[in-house]
Amino acid sequence: MQLKEGKLGLWEAVSMAVGTMIGAGIFSILGVGAQICSNNLPIAFLIAAIVSLSVAYSYAKLGSVFVSNAGPIEFIIRGIGDNPVTGTLSILMWLSYVISISLFAKAFAGYFLALIHYPLHPLAIALVEVLVVAFFTALNFFGSKAVGKAEFWIVLIKLSVLLSFVVLGIWSIKPEYLKPLVDYKHIVDTFYAASVLFLTYMGFGLITNASENIENPRETVPKAIYISIVIVAIVYISVAVVAVGNLGVEGLIKAKEYALAEAAKPFLGEIGFVLVAIGALFSTSSAINATLYGGANIAYVLAKKGHLPETFERKVWFNEPEGLYITAVLSLVFAVFFDLNGISSLISFVFLIIYLFVISSHYRLLGQVEGNRSIIIFNFVVIFAVFVTLVIYQWKTQKDSFFTSFGILIASFVFELMYRSITRREFRRREFREKGKLRKKIFGLFRI
Repeated sequence: MQLKEGKLGLWEAVSMAVGTMIGAGIFSILGVGAQICSNNLPIAFLIAAIVSLSVAYSYAKLGSVFVSNAGPIEFIIRGIGDNPVTGTLSILMWLSYVISISLFAKAFAGYFLALIHYPLHPLAIALVEVLVVAFFTALNFFGSKAVGKAEFWIVLIKLSVLLSFVVLGIWSIKPEYLKPLVDYKHIVDTFYAASVLFLTYMGFGLITNASENIENPRETVPKAIYISIVIVAIVYISVAVVAVGNLGVEGLIKAKEYALAEAAKPFLGEIGFVLVAIGALFSTSSAINATLYGGANIAYVLAKKGHLPETFERKVWFNEPEGLYITAVLSLVFAVFFDLNGISSLISFVFLIIYLFVISSHYRLLGQVEGNRSIIIFNFVVIFAVFVTLVIYQWKTQKDSFFTSFGILIASFVFELMYRSITRREFRRREFREKGKLRKKIFGLFRI
């Protein structure tokens, strides 16, 4: 089938999503998952993939009709209208990017210090976190076309590293390390882990943001979303099998901050450690850079004004420069005061709330959007169950994350009420042509 000029085909859309999803998360969160569910880490990744498909169903249906840079917030505005809840969710979406930057910064610090064989002292970790975020903040302020062009090669490097890790490491797996633990405690812990690892699949939504530029979006968007999740699940599960099978759970937990690099040692030695660590530094650097100038900027303007800038260009920071500074400073606060486990659960908490409202909006929009009512209800129950599981996990093991999660939720709602009453800000929604097409094109995309 010949594609129209400028349109993305199915596999181009899939490649875009896979490049976004397989990012810094797998480098930063592998040890966290092992700490929670031990040998069942590959199973937890599988469960997380199945759960992500529950959200993907609504994204696929909504994204093929409504195209907007606002992503899930556009869906929610369509479903429940402009109100303080919508505003609160827009603030939460921005904060999800802020917390994500802190996750990437902490991962960068762990791999960097391990690479130079420096002890993982809290002060040293905090110093590296500050320096790396400050560097990319300055880079974003002054702009850098070179870094933007380098994104493709950074994505290629990290995918090559992961593929090499799996292909070379699968031959030295110790089967006893992978024996599933099926007692009640470990089964429960596996679902806890899945609720946290869920965040590593969150990049599929980017496809909906580009659906106007995709050939035959009503068919291609859903296919691209589902195919990309399956591909990413295979990669994640394979990486988890090789990591646990070579290093064992205790080894992964001990090297939690740089788990993937340590897992390469048994079959590649010190060279493997260095190569994976360098790949992790590329990946986390790319994620910090892309999230600062792309996602965080867009989400900040949405939270502040109720609409999005027309382009994804870096120069929009000059119109809203305080957004860059606030995002950078807040991300450092989360990085310094929370560990990888706490940050990961915070991100999942925020996204799960947004996803619950997306699914609810899908249900309310069934007159305009295709979908099966029973499937939507089932998916809502699944995501709500994951949300409750995560909250219980936070309460039992991370009370600081528990109180911070609900504190963020309450503070965002209160702030939205005050801000809305003072500024009289209203959310604007895009106008669509027949069959859900926008009047204007999306001008850019970002990779994390």
